[in-house]
Amino acid sequence: MMTNTYLPHVGGVARSVSAFTEGYRDQGHRVLVVAPVFPDMPADEPDVVRIPALQNFNGSDFSVVLPVPGRLDEALDAFEPDVIHAHHPFLIGSTAMRVATERRCPLIFTHHTMYEAYTHYVPGDSPALKRFVVELSTSYANSADWVIAPSRSVAGVLQRRGVESPVEVVPTGIDRDAFGAGNGQAFRERVGIDTDARVIGHVGRLAEEKNLDYLGAAMVEAALQDPSVHCLVVGEGPAGDGLDARFAEAGIAGRLHRPGALALPALADAYSAMDVFAFASHTETQGLVLAEAMAAGVPVVALDAPGAREVVNAHNGWLLASDAAAGTFADALRSLLAMDGAARGPMQTALAETADAYSLSRCVDRALELYRRSLADTQARERARDHAREAWHGSLRRVQAEWSVIRGMARAAGRALTGERGPDGEA
Repeated sequence: MMTNTYLPHVGGVARSVSAFTEGYRDQGHRVLVVAPVFPDMPADEPDVVRIPALQNFNGSDFSVVLPVPGRLDEALDAFEPDVIHAHHPFLIGSTAMRVATERRCPLIFTHHTMYEAYTHYVPGDSPALKRFVVELSTSYANSADWVIAPSRSVAGVLQRRGVESPVEVVPTGIDRDAFGAGNGQAFRERVGIDTDARVIGHVGRLAEEKNLDYLGAAMVEAALQDPSVHCLVVGEGPAGDGLDARFAEAGIAGRLHRPGALALPALADAYSAMDVFAFASHTETQGLVLAEAMAAGVPVVALDAPGAREVVNAHNGWLLASDAAAGTFADALRSLLAMDGAARGPMQTALAETADAYSLSRCVDRALELYRRSLADTQARERARDHAREAWHGSLRRVQAEWSVIRGMARAAGRALTGERGPDGEA
């Protein structure tokens, strides 16, 4: 498992890699995780190789791996992998491709993220860079023996973009028992929420691409219309300050509760403390937190987007139009909060059925079967795969060239504005 992010980082990809790793190990398989160094990581991590990395790249909570040291090859020699599973198409994804090629192992690639939605973290963001990032991830997918899409929506996007490698839909599973066993009352007491309060909840990384400005506006509107409403936002990230400011400006700072990033079992307690779960992201590839909320018996209001539309329906919550106004979202939240017990009975049944469909054991079985199939047909795909990998390297070179040009233009503009002279003495 080769990934640019892993525990203790809190995020969908890190949690997915961790969940599948533990699921495979529970079934008797050995898994080696190759991931960047992160602050506060455990001192003892069996079968985890950490790669040096730059932390908090460009103000984000992501890391950027540095050139991979030779000791990785030593670890792989000792491990003798059968399958290489890449979780990103760049940085450590490049190493994953090299390792798979050298060791003649099938390469599995999970397309976790719509990467073009994250180029604002890169200096010199531009429409051209977004196009190249799409091309890069598509070319990488075509270099893999199999591609895992976390939802049907993402599988459709990949195929429309020209991914010809076989694509299998395998969501990240959830531990139903763990998320169904939370103590919501105890959690409310810990964070200062009244027993009779109506709680709108959200879980996720607090970042620009999660549409949190919109979500904060909807939460504030719902809270202003009902003094019993409190909002519980679990997670960390640069957009947290904006949420705090929005609630403070509305004069209801005391009704926003932000306990930071949580892991099980505290995370299950937080879900259980919620009455409705709010989700407004347009960039998700799967509805992991939505399935977790439903396992805790919490209905969901979400915007129609990839990931969410596979999980939310008229029986377990409300799926609103992708361009719904924040006021419409707030109305939907208040309607679910006001739902009486008779209506909640059938909804609880639907929530349990959805959570069961996303159980970790089911998803692990599907991924392991995909590994077996890839091992069986690797030789048949070898020639096509070599051609696709050359195309991917070409895409990577174009992305690097575009970034270099943009950075050069930015430096030249900066010198022109400040009067600074370049290395040749010219302004």
